[in-house]
Amino acid sequence: MCSESRNRLLSRAVEHLAGHGVGGLSLRGLAADIGTSHRMLIYHFGSMEGLLVEVVRHVEERQRAVLTTLTRDPVASPADAIRAMWHHLADPTLWPLERLFFELYGQALQGRPGTAPLLDGVVESWLDLNVDLAGRWGVPAEVARTHARLGLAVIRGLLLDLLATGDRAGTDAAVEAFAAAYQDGLPVPTRAPAGPDSGPDD
Repeated sequence: MCSESRNRLLSRAVEHLAGHGVGGLSLRGLAADIGTSHRMLIYHFGSMEGLLVEVVRHVEERQRAVLTTLTRDPVASPADAIRAMWHHLADPTLWPLERLFFELYGQALQGRPGTAPLLDGVVESWLDLNVDLAGRWGVPAEVARTHARLGLAVIRGLLLDLLATGDRAGTDAAVEAFAAAYQDGLPVPTRAPAGPDSGPDD
């Protein structure tokens, strides 16, 4: 029950922050907006920072699920997956949560109390997923991890660019250039993703 209550509050917080952002936000105000008390939020999350870290982690988990879904298309290429994921991430409805991600990321790097847990897996979780997905196209694991790190840096950097400048056309063009260059530079011929349950002879 405690876990269910925590998850419900987290989902409400994500929905509220996606629609309203975090400007001028207080724990008491957020609690009132999502139909609970600040004591309940402190009980489940420890602090405002703890709650916001969990919000970001939840959103990141959802984005990884989106990427996994996008790569299930049997005709998609790695470049197509990059383009589709960027199209998803660049949606203005996600900008408040993406701004929150970068804000908390910076605070965690500065050592602000309560934010350090964000750094756990903030890179590695994406690398592990992308290495697995790249393997479906026959990319060797020893190069896939380097590619995954580069791709993560490029997409996060361009997302920060988009949030700062609003230049959708310019960032779209940069993503297209990266996707095409990645596809051309693969060390082995690509193939359609086999899917997570397919064996080598499927």
